[in-house]
Amino acid sequence: MIWSRTTTAHLPVTPEAVWSVLSDLSRWPEWEPAIATAQLDGPLAREATGSYAPSRGWSRALHERTAPPLRVTGHDEGRRLEITQPNPVGGMRVEWTLVPEGQGAQLTQTVEITGGLTPAVVLGVGADLDRGFLDAGVRLARLAGATPDPTLPRVVIAGGSGSLGRLLGARLFARGHDVRVLTRHRDPRLPFDQVIWDGRSVGDWADVLQSDDEAGVALVNLAGKLVDVRPTDANIAELRSSRVDSTRALVAASQGLGRPLVSWVQASTTAIWSDAHELRVTETTPVPEPGLPQMTGVARPWEDATEGANSEHLVLLRTSIVLDRQAPALQMLARLTRAGLGGRVGSGYQWFSWIHHEDWLRVAVAALGLDPQVRIPDGPLIAAAPHPLRNADLMAALRRHLHRPAAPPTPAAMLHVGAVALRSDPALGLTGRHCTSTVLRDAGFDFVHPDLDSALTEIYG
Repeated sequence: MIWSRTTTAHLPVTPEAVWSVLSDLSRWPEWEPAIATAQLDGPLAREATGSYAPSRGWSRALHERTAPPLRVTGHDEGRRLEITQPNPVGGMRVEWTLVPEGQGAQLTQTVEITGGLTPAVVLGVGADLDRGFLDAGVRLARLAGATPDPTLPRVVIAGGSGSLGRLLGARLFARGHDVRVLTRHRDPRLPFDQVIWDGRSVGDWADVLQSDDEAGVALVNLAGKLVDVRPTDANIAELRSSRVDSTRALVAASQGLGRPLVSWVQASTTAIWSDAHELRVTETTPVPEPGLPQMTGVARPWEDATEGANSEHLVLLRTSIVLDRQAPALQMLARLTRAGLGGRVGSGYQWFSWIHHEDWLRVAVAALGLDPQVRIPDGPLIAAAPHPLRNADLMAALRRHLHRPAAPPTPAAMLHVGAVALRSDPALGLTGRHCTSTVLRDAGFDFVHPDLDSALTEIYG
């Protein structure tokens, strides 16, 4: 049994500075929260021995009692470090490689776990190392001396502790921006400065939007409750209020600023068009009235709440399903496929609009006005790849990439029953939209992953 994950972080500091921290294994816990302790028994060299302990309580206790010494199994000074932790029937190998990238560095981490204990090691430490690596890369870069570029705008991300916020924060940090996160609850794993707010009213948190620097402040608003809940009146009201109230608070705070925000990217969703059937949706397609209450009924007031925003530039970023290994939607589809339930859902004819996380990040950066090659006008912007596909084709592609055989369909009635048990919304699987962006096309934006096979190959190999 083999489990392997490779992730690359882009760091705004030289490879030499990164290596000065990376090569000292005792500092691993300083930048990687999944690790509690680490040390070598002597100087760094190939075949040197040492030890580490995971942070998870049960895993740490078991590891400290039973694990043999780790070994340094690869060492190219300034470029590559590999350690291997054996166990009785396999082991875990962690490799880091460093290459120059412009004025910074590209750090790639590979975690490979083999043998009969693979599931336990993945659960105890491997998945944490993979899942948190971009956050860890930010901490590592700061320990290596990375500081924000004062000529670039500070970027404040409201709701930045979610998966997209963390990805965007890491990308903006790599570009040299000072990244701050507005959050209701402090997250010790988040590597950015966190400002606590209630998401409803203006308070001391609004100071983070103030700046006397010429570069100013940009805002990304991702705040809002996760959408995968039962579509009850109470849940829909909470979905709506968590978005509208926080947006209105940001608007009110912006109106008290001495100077406008340089840009504002307001999260929204292509679900604003509800179930669009065979309609070919672009930015100029009218929003339906009334639409589904859990879709149009949430997204329309969310966008409307930006009225009065004090910003030089404002984009309504209508995002489709973002494909990333950690994204909840793709994780759910992958679990179903691996369990033999990867057949079409309902008729299978509903459209599936999507975007790979790398392209979403590039769209968000352009929407902030930070990409001189791609100028995005104010107004709605669809974040979706140029090739939507039917649900049946989506599920076939997932089976192919996850190496699973053909599977029976999931009838709509069965999905409705299952959604009750899972406290989910069956409309998320049974409705769809064919969404593409004429704004991105006209701006000359080139997708890294324009088709689904390219996106899934990058994610699953």
